[in-house]
Amino acid sequence: MRQHVPLDPSIAPPGSRNFRDAGSLPADRWHANQTGETLVPTHCCFCGVQCGMYLRVDHAGKVFGVEPRNHDINRMRLCPKGINAYQQVNHPDRLTAPLLRRSRDEPFRTVGWDEALDHTVEEIRRIQSAHGHDSFGLLGGASLYTEKTYLVGKFARVALKSRHVDYNGRLCMVSAAGANKLAFGIDRAGNPFSDILLTDCLLIAGSNVGECFPVMTQYVWGARDRGATLIVIDPRETAIARTADVHVALRPGTDSAFFNAVLNVVVAEGLTDETYLAGHTTGWEDVKRTVEAYPPSRSAGICGVPQEQIVQVARMFAGADKAMAWHARGIEHHSQGVENCLTVINLCAATGHIGRPGAGYGTLTGQGNGQGGREHGQKSDLLPGGRSITNPEHRRQICEIWGIPEEELPAAGTSMMEMVWQMERQEIRGLIGICNNPFVSLPHYDTVKNGYDTLEFHAQFDFFLSETAANAHVVFPVTVWAEDEGVMANAEARVVKHNKAQEPPPGVRTDTWVMCRLAERLGVGDKFAFTGSRDVFEELRVASAGTVNDYYGITYERLEETGGIPWPCPSTDHPGTPRLFEDGRTYHPDGRVHLQVVEWHPPMDPYSDEFPLSLTTGRTVAHFLSGNQTRRLGALVEQTPRPWVEVHPSHGFRNGDPVRVVTRRGSETFPALVTEAIRPDTVFVPYHWPAPTAANVLTIDALDPRSRIPEYKVCAARIEPGDRVDTVPAPPNVPGHQDCPETQGSRTDPLPPTSPQGRGTSERS
Repeated sequence: MRQHVPLDPSIAPPGSRNFRDAGSLPADRWHANQTGETLVPTHCCFCGVQCGMYLRVDHAGKVFGVEPRNHDINRMRLCPKGINAYQQVNHPDRLTAPLLRRSRDEPFRTVGWDEALDHTVEEIRRIQSAHGHDSFGLLGGASLYTEKTYLVGKFARVALKSRHVDYNGRLCMVSAAGANKLAFGIDRAGNPFSDILLTDCLLIAGSNVGECFPVMTQYVWGARDRGATLIVIDPRETAIARTADVHVALRPGTDSAFFNAVLNVVVAEGLTDETYLAGHTTGWEDVKRTVEAYPPSRSAGICGVPQEQIVQVARMFAGADKAMAWHARGIEHHSQGVENCLTVINLCAATGHIGRPGAGYGTLTGQGNGQGGREHGQKSDLLPGGRSITNPEHRRQICEIWGIPEEELPAAGTSMMEMVWQMERQEIRGLIGICNNPFVSLPHYDTVKNGYDTLEFHAQFDFFLSETAANAHVVFPVTVWAEDEGVMANAEARVVKHNKAQEPPPGVRTDTWVMCRLAERLGVGDKFAFTGSRDVFEELRVASAGTVNDYYGITYERLEETGGIPWPCPSTDHPGTPRLFEDGRTYHPDGRVHLQVVEWHPPMDPYSDEFPLSLTTGRTVAHFLSGNQTRRLGALVEQTPRPWVEVHPSHGFRNGDPVRVVTRRGSETFPALVTEAIRPDTVFVPYHWPAPTAANVLTIDALDPRSRIPEYKVCAARIEPGDRVDTVPAPPNVPGHQDCPETQGSRTDPLPPTSPQGRGTSERS
């Protein structure tokens, strides 16, 4: 019998309700399963949407397929990555035994776990006894379960006794985190995804939703069905921008000048919400005086857009009864990333679009646990519960929970990119990396390679041999997401439960097991007496209790029952907090939004006659981050086998022509994808591939002074005809291991893949 799903008439446009109800959704728990098959409910391992899925497990206990799950996050939808994610689990390239070599001049050899663990501890002790505790560092990852990110922070500070710990979420949404803390006193999105369906005006800044968060488009289309207007701010006419009422194709690196100008118009035309400003904000008069210097006539010249568009955006957003703004890396990956986000917050607060159904502000998270991954201690300046490592009371609380003297808790460390610079200077001489691939993901590849090559010892945890792991001394083979259980927090701060679907291959261990065994050998095993994720989560709940990031009321059992609980959740009878600021109060002691003055400044890499163009980078729908998880999956490699450079037709290239992209860091040659969907003064290269086809060979390692995020989204460049496109290297593999053939053939295709954006991007001849 078909399940009847009643629809709120405020969401369904007139005349469409009967049509929608007739189509309905499949009955819950409808599956095409067969005898002997088990369906394990879990979530996708990739982006911050965290779509629900079922992993199909055969009678032998092996994952062999996937089905979409009727979870209220994704409603039976999965993107190309989600559909193919299960293929990682039993992939022939999986690492199944520890690898060790004493020198990078030697080949890896397979060793037992005791030898790999013992050698790692010997190297930690050797380096720290000669150079101090801070000479050894740890880098974690935002795709780890939250339990493991908690352990990363604890292991660094208790087992290594080092201040040097950070994680690859530093490359993701820390600019938004910094802005949220400054303005609201809390680091998370203010509204759930479902509020998008209720808004009258949706502003999306710097987010290629259709490719980076494909399932999020259901919320955008739902808002559009209600009649909501859509504003997209992006230098490229992405798939979502092409459908917008207003697409502002601004010059990369000019976001704060644009939003200051929008707020200038809002003020000039009397569109501010004076009641909200007076009752709920501080700093408004200073912000108001600042934006007076950004009239549309000035900012239009800075941004390279018509001043009429600035006025149009101001009237649309401020004039809506309910408006929402969401942004992502496009405005965050800048040396002014925090300030860019603050200008969006200033606009939302000035117009009163905060803390209501359909009205608010949020950030789209790039990594699966980009939100949860920074909440509980692996970020260099934070302790569990989002506590500040510089706050004496916060330090006392955590030392009491961990059972260590306060004087033993290290001070704040440095950011991921700064740690690489410290490697170059031999201030950090040893490193453990977990769930990251800096050889592809960090900017200025030559600097990264030199920093890692300078290390005396480097160990890496991974399930495939990444480009970074291939450069290490020890590689620990660890589980994929389907071989362990744990929680993640998605982009709306909803904590969801991932379930174990199969046992790991023989020889593979969980990240938790490896960290606990290393801790035992380092003499602090009593502080790491965890048998698995559940034990860690129970300690995490206690460690977060009473903080802004309160998980105490969240249990595995409640997550199984509810499908997810948004934090803060202080008690087991608390429903969680899907929408913040509904009572008009923020998490600052005074309960107000602290508006911040922002002055625009140009990007750190100056333009010149030699480098007149803007190079910007980003993701594509078939791949994820450094590509270590997706460049081995046949269907995704076939869909997008190689990177390309998007160029405007005015440069005179044809599709497939070799185009040499040159910056002050280096040069690479890509096939041209000629499209009118990009500004003439801008070129775009996706970043999922390693050198010599890595976008991050070209990018600059300038950092935001507050968030320490690299300026990936803009650097000065030039383009010129090339001789031939650079060859895409095969993913690294253990010596003697044969490359998986179905992931190799299409890499040699010399032409750019067709793009879903349209407008001149589909021709391949």
